[in-house]
Amino acid sequence: MGSRVSHDDINVDTKIISCVMLLLGIGIIMVYSSSIAYAASTVHGQYYFLIRHIVSIIIGVLVFIVVFNQPTSLIEKNAIKLTIIIMILLGLVLVPHIGKAINGSRRWIGIGSIGIQPSELAKLGVVVYISYYLNSKILSLHRFMNDFGPMLLVLGLFVGLLLLEPDMGTTTVLFIIGLGMLYLSDTSRKFIMGLSMTGLIGFILLVIIEPYRVRRFLGFMDPWNDALGKGYQLTHSLLAVGHGGWYGVGVGNSIEKLFYLPEANTDFILAIIAEETGVVGIVVILLLFWIIFYRGIIIIAVEAKQKNRNFQAFLAQGISIWFLVQALINMGVTVGILPTKGLTLPFISYGGSSVLISFIALAILLKIDYENKQIKYGFDIN
Repeated sequence: MGSRVSHDDINVDTKIISCVMLLLGIGIIMVYSSSIAYAASTVHGQYYFLIRHIVSIIIGVLVFIVVFNQPTSLIEKNAIKLTIIIMILLGLVLVPHIGKAINGSRRWIGIGSIGIQPSELAKLGVVVYISYYLNSKILSLHRFMNDFGPMLLVLGLFVGLLLLEPDMGTTTVLFIIGLGMLYLSDTSRKFIMGLSMTGLIGFILLVIIEPYRVRRFLGFMDPWNDALGKGYQLTHSLLAVGHGGWYGVGVGNSIEKLFYLPEANTDFILAIIAEETGVVGIVVILLLFWIIFYRGIIIIAVEAKQKNRNFQAFLAQGISIWFLVQALINMGVTVGILPTKGLTLPFISYGGSSVLISFIALAILLKIDYENKQIKYGFDIN
């Protein structure tokens, strides 16, 4: 069978590629639309954010090609090293003169005029580490400290470093990714329930002990009570969504992007999409993320597991969960279901670090699919 099929005949998942290309196309249009007024009012000109976003995508594509051309076994062999490197980068963010503080949060490492956000890498680090750990052990509650202790310690370090920035949004995404991966690995449901309750209690305590988080939570509960204060961003996001209705007011015709809605081209870009394309636009984006999730979980991960490639199966599951969870949280924040988290919409929002890490994760997911097909036709994948 292998002699009848060449490497050139093996294709990666075209449905996932099509979905990502559509998301990127939507992102390019909406980054320009949402930022044009602000960019035009600065010395940089109206194309400033658009050009930077396209450059980020080009760099992302180049990095995608490099990562895709490496075997996923290389990630498995270096999983611990990658985890340690990402933790070091998260620690460097907290070091004065290295970490850059923006809007009260120290999340960037400044290299000249370029800012790198290690918290984006943390998502990849957690997915890689949990995949490696689940593949190396058969977890049992009867050996709790031996089996679960090391994993919880590493995850605790990630969470601790992120909370020191502080970055509750990424912490929430990491926690949900971890739970999802443990659930799909058939880990004890008692442990998952216990971890879920611990996370929920921890989340509540983290909100209570910080006055600004209490104000943000109260603003989320009733944004109209202080529409010009703590509820300002959410009220304008809701106004954008409401103004768009079912079909939107047309691309380029948003009112809220005209200096009303903060972070219109990053965290709240979906609000502008909703205003200009309506509920239909949101449904299309949600459907694209769902297709990526479904094919990653049901097609790629299952096929990897059938071929006894458990590390790759866990990795595919983690990346698929990551994309969908982050998109759902971003959507939840936009429509007022969840408190503001400061999370981008993958492949759509403006932001170099987010675009770059999303391309790396996508390359790994598609490489797993490609290797599955190589094995199917009898090729050596190493």
